Amino acid sequence: MTKPNLFSGMQPSAGSLHLGNYLGALVNWTKMQDDYNAFYCVVDLHAITVAQDPAELRKNTRVTAAQYLAAGIDHNKSALFVQSHVPAHAQLAWVLMTITGFGEAGRMTQFKDKSQKAGSDSTSVGLFTYPILQAADILLYQPKAVPVGEDQRQHIELTRDLAARFNSRFGETFEIPEVVILKETAKIYDLQNPEAKMSKSGDPKGLVNIMDDSDSIMKKIKSAVTDTDGVIKFDREAKPGVSNLLGIHSAISGESIDALVSHFDGKGYGDLKTEVGEVVLSVIEPIRTRANELLADPAELDRLLIKGANKAQELAEVTLATVYERVGFIAPAR
Repeated sequence: MTKPNLFSGMQPSAGSLHLGNYLGALVNWTKMQDDYNAFYCVVDLHAITVAQDPAELRKNTRVTAAQYLAAGIDHNKSALFVQSHVPAHAQLAWVLMTITGFGEAGRMTQFKDKSQKAGSDSTSVGLFTYPILQAADILLYQPKAVPVGEDQRQHIELTRDLAARFNSRFGETFEIPEVVILKETAKIYDLQNPEAKMSKSGDPKGLVNIMDDSDSIMKKIKSAVTDTDGVIKFDREAKPGVSNLLGIHSAISGESIDALVSHFDGKGYGDLKTEVGEVVLSVIEPIRTRANELLADPAELDRLLIKGANKAQELAEVTLATVYERVGFIAPAR
């Protein structure tokens, strides 16, 4: 029986993925590749919607891909590729832009938030059309499922609307993808500001990067904000710092929160932080080691990415050719 398709992507916007990326996305991706024909993309076209240093972008793209592979994305099961290696992403995006309303695109919450912060003159047209390129990324691969965080739900709803609109105007062309919201239990918060999601834009001291050295990671976890009452229990409102540490432990170890609270009964925050640090390092150290091995052989890493791009392009070009035929373009002579 043919497995259904799945698509997801991640920006190469930093020199390392962080613990939230790993637990919130990559752990789920590695599991899903057994049940789906998965296409996983390093979305470098999206990255340039804000200013990038070209050398840094190339470096970060390889580093991101190396971490995908090191964390368990199997290049024999899944297509792992770089977005710009498959021209059909930009080509389909243009077609979808022509059926997207200006007001519809302007209502995207992320665009409104980012453009208000940057100001209209500093906000690129590329950022405005970002969700439409994202829709093209997805629809090219006719996926049944799109695993994303809750913050991407609105963008996937736009993708579904555009797919249905195209199908209505031009005939059945796109699979209408289902949103798979990644489980909330894997939401990881900033170690210094445990009411905010862990993010590269937050306090560097609150961010656990996969490529950080082990001593630095342990130091950050031992410096995590807790509270003054000394009791280890899960209460997201009253004890966000302690709850975050318990959540990180649970997400990695598989132990339930209740079991962990019992385990730490009578122990102090120092015990909790030390054990959480050890659990985190037990998963991060092998990933970091394997990622560095891949980065030490860029020719082999690039070979794996081209292998993934070739697999992705095979399906993407079929979809694009159908779209071009449906909208009335003349097929090029062979």
